[in-house]
Amino acid sequence: MAKTKSLYGVHPGVVMVQNWVATLKEKTGRSLEEWLTLVKKSGPKTEAERREWLKKVHGLGTNAAHWIAERLEGKGGETDDPEVYLAAAEKYVEDMYAGPKAGLKPIYDRLLQLGLSMGKDVKACPCQSMVPLYRNHVFAQIKPTTRTRIDLGFALGARAPEGRLIDTGGYAKKDRITHRIPISSVDEIDGEVRKWLKAAYDGDAGDAAKR
Repeated sequence: MAKTKSLYGVHPGVVMVQNWVATLKEKTGRSLEEWLTLVKKSGPKTEAERREWLKKVHGLGTNAAHWIAERLEGKGGETDDPEVYLAAAEKYVEDMYAGPKAGLKPIYDRLLQLGLSMGKDVKACPCQSMVPLYRNHVFAQIKPTTRTRIDLGFALGARAPEGRLIDTGGYAKKDRITHRIPISSVDEIDGEVRKWLKAAYDGDAGDAAKR
């Protein structure tokens, strides 16, 4: 488990990549270190060329080729190391609310606090452009869409819009986030926002058992 004290949780994708690293030799005949040595010695010079070489010459899948190629460039450590990810997560949020979007930070802070208050099993796992909130799966996301607005997205399935709730078209596209409420001030984080956040949180309670 990560030792860093943070408001954030480790993204589920980190565990996925850790598992990939652990089983790489069994699946491909080489460990990650052995692949890195091979590519450095015999592969092309650029990251893009290395990805294609790993796929075409060695039959690796797109994700594996991408991960191996970027490691040689000193990138991608946050994808399988919880400590590195959490440090990166803090920077993702800092960058998201820097410059022209700095005024949105108080709104973000309040939404994050509200999201985490839904239950002890909630974790926020920042990406570069948004902060998803997880229970079993993503049930909501906080995204600074413009310089003056954050969109709070919800996973609400086929529910018809009402009040301030806007249909994103996500359900038809089989996206996780299906609805959103635009928020431009802390004062707009009201009972209606809490209601839909709670509905999305409650709706994710049984998803793990279904899949």
